[in-house]
Amino acid sequence: MKWFWYASPETFYPLAGKIARASGIVAAALLLAGLYVGFLVAPTDAQQGEAYRIIFIHVPAAWMSMFLYVVMAFWAALGLAFNTRLSGMMASALAPTGALFTFIALWTGALWGRPTWGAYWVWDARLTSELILLFLYLGFMALQAAIDDPRRADRAGAVLAIVGVVNIPIIYYSVQWWNTLHQGASVSLTRAPSMAATMLTGMVLMALAFWAYSIAAALVRVRCIILERQ
Repeated sequence: MKWFWYASPETFYPLAGKIARASGIVAAALLLAGLYVGFLVAPTDAQQGEAYRIIFIHVPAAWMSMFLYVVMAFWAALGLAFNTRLSGMMASALAPTGALFTFIALWTGALWGRPTWGAYWVWDARLTSELILLFLYLGFMALQAAIDDPRRADRAGAVLAIVGVVNIPIIYYSVQWWNTLHQGASVSLTRAPSMAATMLTGMVLMALAFWAYSIAAALVRVRCIILERQ
């Protein structure tokens, strides 16, 4: 495949439409499967009861909020380094979806925190750093919207996105670096998961559904940006 051929917004536009449609269908199928496993098949937690089931939305949303920021910063840095138009467009297209998942993570975390901690919000290290992530997304979009010239807006947003990457490891390692109320990771690449297989299955299905949705949403949005800038 001629990858550089698709570096042009004009040639990438039709490919983005095809991938977006396929990703949307995959996202819908995975979402239905994930909700079914998570809310109907997975067993009730011995300590938290049925309230724990919000984990099937909260955790994948939190994963995606961090992952999408890294991807957004990557595209922004690529555009800043090589002055490619499509890179800046991709960063702009990813930001609203990243902000959405960050908001979902914070909102579901508050709903989960009420029966678990007795409060919707505490200034826990992970919650606070996740809130900062939401502000970074919103700041990125506001900064770009405040600058009329798209190329200057892309460059200014890229600087903010790259600087904000430092917050991602803070979010991830916050429960290890500080004494917080937030529980540690139930799923890790370095050890076996501390949950039932059906729980893990439901969480993975939801994460894949959110991933496919992010691809579809970002590509639909970048097609709109391409049309606006032509």
